[in-house]
Amino acid sequence: MSDPTALPGFPQAVVEAVAEAVADAHRRDWAAVLAATVRVTRDLDLAEECAQDAYARALQTWPRSGVPARPGAWLTTVAANRARDLLRRESVWRRSLPLLVVDDAVPGPGDAVDAPAIADDRLRLVFTCCHPALAPEAQVALTLRLVCGLSTAEVAHAFLVQESTMAARITRAKKKIAAAAIPYRVPAREELPERVGAVCEVVHLLFTTGHAPPGGDRLVRADLVDCAIRLARLLHRLLPGVPDVGGLLALLLLVDARRDARVSASGSLVLLEEQDRGRWDRARIDEGVGLLTRSLRDHPPTRYTVQAAIAAVHAEAPSWEATDWREIVGLYDVLRRLWPSPVVELNRAVAVGLCDGPRAGLDALTPLLDDPALATYGYLSAARADFLRRLGRWSQASTAYEEALALTDNAVERAFLGRRLDEVLRRAAEDG
Repeated sequence: MSDPTALPGFPQAVVEAVAEAVADAHRRDWAAVLAATVRVTRDLDLAEECAQDAYARALQTWPRSGVPARPGAWLTTVAANRARDLLRRESVWRRSLPLLVVDDAVPGPGDAVDAPAIADDRLRLVFTCCHPALAPEAQVALTLRLVCGLSTAEVAHAFLVQESTMAARITRAKKKIAAAAIPYRVPAREELPERVGAVCEVVHLLFTTGHAPPGGDRLVRADLVDCAIRLARLLHRLLPGVPDVGGLLALLLLVDARRDARVSASGSLVLLEEQDRGRWDRARIDEGVGLLTRSLRDHPPTRYTVQAAIAAVHAEAPSWEATDWREIVGLYDVLRRLWPSPVVELNRAVAVGLCDGPRAGLDALTPLLDDPALATYGYLSAARADFLRRLGRWSQASTAYEEALALTDNAVERAFLGRRLDEVLRRAAEDG
């Protein structure tokens, strides 16, 4: 977008207010503007160009005309008009290009009774980005770029790759969508269970990447977390009867409610047991618990509702000491049946240790040491190190902390592990 300060003749306060309004419209309406424009262009690159032009036009126009009552509608109209103008100019050239198939713009007979929201263009865009013909990493990258509106550089940072590498990956994914004639549509009713699952997987991965970044100098990538929650809210608004969707939104809200308490004023990691629960977002907790309650009342449990239930036990405990670890272990027993995963087994083992003592926790972790899926997973070594520390086995704890450090790239987590390593080495020397 253009630099809003390059607008001579307007008071600085007006320019700044317009810049903030455009930024807010980008956060709120980018996906809707782009998605509606894609249906006009049937070309993701051209739609992106036109949507970006619309936001740049807003920066130039709104200081004179004022911020419209419905910024999203204004931006969508401008982007669509720009798209039609470019299509008229380039119609001969574009006839030779593969285009995105828009084959479900009008609901079919089987969908005639559905709410109009099912045809929402934003939902079409989400399902297109998460089409199973695309590799999982391409699905996440496209979702970040097209639905969340992150720049290619920001997407590259999320994946810890070079910007040029990510640009090539996104370009290949867009070309595959056109070349494979992937339809720009909400899947048919019978396809929804499988396809919604893929979308929820992408949103959950996006959230976890932001909640616990594998690298970088921040404990939380707020941009990724907020983008994931926006997507989950969008999915829940448009597909309110799908149990995975309600459970996913509940999970994200309950986990993110602790965001402000996870980092100290100095930027250090604060463990759950040490967090100031007064800093937890009670509004998010109440919303998440409400969603979870309705989902469990109306549907059988899913992996997301069980995960949300675990988060709710933490959220509703008045203190660390009052946490019902027995209930949490039981919920992990349910989760391991619904969603078998080495990470679930690891989290269950930690819960066992906090329920029955560190020796029981170590015993539960032992079978996981030979799991190849966890061979480079630093949290396994960190969990072992913590239980060994609690047992006063300083030498073994220091070795485990060193392993965790070797497998951890996030600077905030490394600083915490380094402090713990120094502590156990000091205690080992004192006992030596």
